[in-house]
Amino acid sequence: MASTAGYIVSTSCKHIIDDQHWLSSAYTQFAVPYFIYDIYAMFLCHWHKHQVKGHGGDEGEARAPGSTWAVARGYLHKEFLMVLHHAVMVLVCFPLSVVWRQGKGDFFLGCLLMAEVSTPFVCLGKILIQYKQQHTLLHKVNGALMLLSFLCCRVLLFPYLYWAYGRHAGLPLLAVPLAIPAHVNLGAALLLAPQLYWFFLICRGACRLFRPRSSPPPSPCQTQD
Repeated sequence: MASTAGYIVSTSCKHIIDDQHWLSSAYTQFAVPYFIYDIYAMFLCHWHKHQVKGHGGDEGEARAPGSTWAVARGYLHKEFLMVLHHAVMVLVCFPLSVVWRQGKGDFFLGCLLMAEVSTPFVCLGKILIQYKQQHTLLHKVNGALMLLSFLCCRVLLFPYLYWAYGRHAGLPLLAVPLAIPAHVNLGAALLLAPQLYWFFLICRGACRLFRPRSSPPPSPCQTQD
């Protein structure tokens, strides 16, 4: 839904600074309760996993398996980056997009929403792992699509935004960071940093997924023969 809204907004704005689309403000207001709910939903998943035998967490959880605080602490430890991402979206990005932009830059907001193109592949990968389908062809195809979509829509997105502004302002790509305010570069860097970390994790998982399995060592009987 986010990527669809982003595509509509970004393709409708011919002037990347001044053009506006009603979806840009409407969807950001819709996204705030989603992020809040998603934090709660992830906690519920962690809570139910904690109730299942064998899903222990840190030492605090082991000492007090029924403690809500222990479960919450384990949840924050495991999902810290995701919770931080959602909190920043609600507490920082939403006020900036509604107040600070003053109706400008809907094109850039639409492009940022299109970063969610990779999310269905990430979710499908987790579902396949949950059902122990890691070695199926579907899981490998989904992994390749997840890697490609994440690279294009979350990592290369930021150089594209700089290039789009440079084309609008008549500047080469490398001159754009020097021509825009420092806080804009800082914000872009803070948004890009977790994407690079997650992309590293995806690449590491892809290496394990597509790496040829080593043949098992021969049994003693075979070596004697």
